[in-house]
Parts: sequence; C-alpha cells; structure tokens
Amino acid sequence: MLEKFFKLKENNTNVKTEITAGVTTFMTMAYILAVNPSILSEAGMDANAVLIATCLASFIGTACMALMANMPFALSAGMGLNAYMAYTVCLGQGISWQIALFAVFIEGLVFILMSLTNMREAIFNAIPVSLKKAVSVGIGLFIAFIGLQNAGLAVDSSTLVTITSFTENFNTKGICALLAVIGLFVTAILHIRNVKGGILYGIIITWGLGMVCQLAGIYVPDPAAGAYSLFPSGIVSADFSALGNTFGQCFNIDFSAVGIFNFIVIVFSFLFVDLFDTLGTLIGVCSKADMLDENGRMPKIKPALMSDAIATSAGAILGTSTTTTFVESSAGVAVGGRTGLTAITTGVLFLLATLFSPLFTSIPSFATAPALIFVGFLMFESVVSMDFTFEKRDEAIPAYLCILAMPLFYSISEGICLGIISYTVLKAATGKAKEVNPIMYILTVLFVLKYIFL
Repeated sequence: MLEKFFKLKENNTNVKTEITAGVTTFMTMAYILAVNPSILSEAGMDANAVLIATCLASFIGTACMALMANMPFALSAGMGLNAYMAYTVCLGQGISWQIALFAVFIEGLVFILMSLTNMREAIFNAIPVSLKKAVSVGIGLFIAFIGLQNAGLAVDSSTLVTITSFTENFNTKGICALLAVIGLFVTAILHIRNVKGGILYGIIITWGLGMVCQLAGIYVPDPAAGAYSLFPSGIVSADFSALGNTFGQCFNIDFSAVGIFNFIVIVFSFLFVDLFDTLGTLIGVCSKADMLDENGRMPKIKPALMSDAIATSAGAILGTSTTTTFVESSAGVAVGGRTGLTAITTGVLFLLATLFSPLFTSIPSFATAPALIFVGFLMFESVVSMDFTFEKRDEAIPAYLCILAMPLFYSISEGICLGIISYTVLKAATGKAKEVNPIMYILTVLFVLKYIFL
C-alpha cells in the first residue's frame, strides 16, 4: 500500500529510509516546539496553547504536503515570521495578537488564491537555474550558521560574531559547545562510512553524551544561566484545554486599534517574507535532492505551495504564527527522504508531540546543531555545479550575492531579493535584457519598492 501510494521504487527509496528521514527531519525541527511558544508568549499568548497549536498546524501542513504533493518537506511555524509578529507587530506597533493572527489567516487565503491561479508557480519557474543553485548553497550556509548559534559556538562580540570561549562557564555553555563539536565529528564519520541515518544517529549520540556528562557532574544544570537538565522532565501530558485560549481567536478582533492601511501593510509583510522563504526553501532543497527537471522546474510545486497556504490559515485559526515549509527538511532529504512518506512520518511525530511534549522539547539544541551544520555542508556541494567562468559572470555575480546575503543578513528572502535585483540589472546593463523572464523585471521593481517603503 505504501509503495503504491508514495511510489517509493519510482523515487529510488524504501520504507526504512523514508521513516528514518522523517524522524531526522523532526529531530532537527523539534526546537520550534520550545522556541515558538517562548516567542509568541511575549506577545501575550498562552505558551501551552501555542505549543499545542504549533504541533497541530505542523501536522496539518505536513500531512497536506505528503498527501497532496508526495514531497518530503515538513512545515511548522516559521522562524523570523514568529519574531516579526511578536516583536514588531504586537510589541512594536501595539497591535493585539488576535489581529496579528487574523493577518496571518488572510495571508494564507491570499496564498491559496495565488496557488490556484498559478502565480506562485510562475514566480518559481521564472527564477533562472543559476540563482536556484545559488539558493541551495546560500541556504546551506544559512542553516549551518543557525546550527553554530544553536550549538553555542557562534556568539555575539564586538566584531558582531565570534567563536565561544570553551573555558568560560565550562560546566554549562562550554561543555555544550564542546559536545556539539564532538557530535559534528560523529555525524561526519558516520556519513563518510556511509551509515544510513547517520545524521539521526549523530543527534541521539550527542544527546546521550550530554546525559552522561550530566551524570558525571561535567555538565551542571543552571536554569538561571539557561542551562536545563538534559533528562526529560516527564514523558506524557494529555491536557489540551489550554488550546481554547487561542483557538478561533483570530476572528475575535477589534479593528479600532489599527487602521485598514496598517493592516494591509502587516498582511503584505507576512505575505512577502513567507512567499520567498517558502520558494527559497523549495528551490534549495529540491535542487539538492535532484527533484528539479531539466529546465530547473519543480513538477509538483503547485500542490506543495497549496499545502503551505492551507497550513498558514489553519495555523492562524489554531493559534500560531505563519506556518511554512522548513529548511530543516533538507536534513531528511540528506538522509535519503524523497517522498511524502518522509513528510507524513514527520507530521505524525508532530501530532504525537502534543502527547509527548515533555520528551520532545527536552532535546537540547546542541544535539540537533551538528545535524544542521552538516546538512549545510551537503547543500553547499551544489556550488561545484555553478559556472563561474568569465563568460557567465553576469549570472555568477548575482548568484554570489544571493549566497552571501542569506547567512550575513540572516534571511533566505533577502538573499533571493538581492540575487534577483542584481541578475536583472546586470543582464539589462550588458545588453542581454531579452534573456530575462518578464516576471523577473516585475519582481525587481517590487523588491526595490520594498526596500524603499518597508
């Protein structure tokens, strides 16, 4: 049955590989179950309600991706979008979280209409192959940087970022950073030895080493310093009553506190970031997984984008910020995930997380960080297929700027913006304007206006 529905042989995979990939994706995404409630609670939302809503929205979106598109991508509350909602919209502009959720709901409806009219698909297909490869490389660096931060290896400094001091606070932050380094080597060794599921095993082994360090007194929990016990505080929690604090609240709004123009700007901001974060993720991960056709197009992009749009509106009703395709899906793809069976595995784990939230939220960030760093390397491999010869500099330079911007500006969408603007400008300025898809010119104008007015 699984073979017939997910077409495993056609995609050169099997049940074991797909399930392993799904578990791996979930393990690298599990941090969102701790981070999202923490961020959105700053806006006045109930943390427990946000956790349950995040799990349910993730399941709905990921199940749609599996059943409608048969793609190995997982969805959850997008990082950056949750921070924008909490800190910019709610705290910065004084807008209630109910209105913010309604804006997310409207954004999802707009995306559904865009998907039905093939607008999002047209944008995807208009982006040249050189930029699609650049997006894959840029995302690799971006998630590797996230991994370095989650590991506690990259920290703030007078030079903006530097490597951590292992000896300072060794029994809390220092040992965690060291364990992340060890976990990275473990993951790399398993990969080189061609161990299937090596990334997942790397997460488990790193977490296990952390528990051993805690038992030995090398790691000392200190909640005041943000260092918590590495052992689960519990296993099962079946109290779902908190969801009532957020469910359907996006329709319980009072527009007197926000003008219609401000509301449209908020919707557009959510729309813009979500659109290009999603497209960037799909382009990058599909490029790495060799899921694009000979023209650089993704055959199943329409149902994939529709799944993303449905999840966004559903998540807003449940009580969480924009639900979007996660770049951490590349971890499952790196393990070998190629079909919706990978996604449905991840989705089921999100659903189970509503019951086993104390267990899943206990996965320390230093244990999943090596997976993100290593997947960054796997996605960076796409750079070898890029043409940097002099004759192709008009495409290589935009690709370079796209790659550079993603980790340094901490945004997939900013990388795409700069890549598209520079591609269009250089082509037009060097007498090759006819080589540019008309949609690219439209996007360039919109991106320039975005930098002027937003």
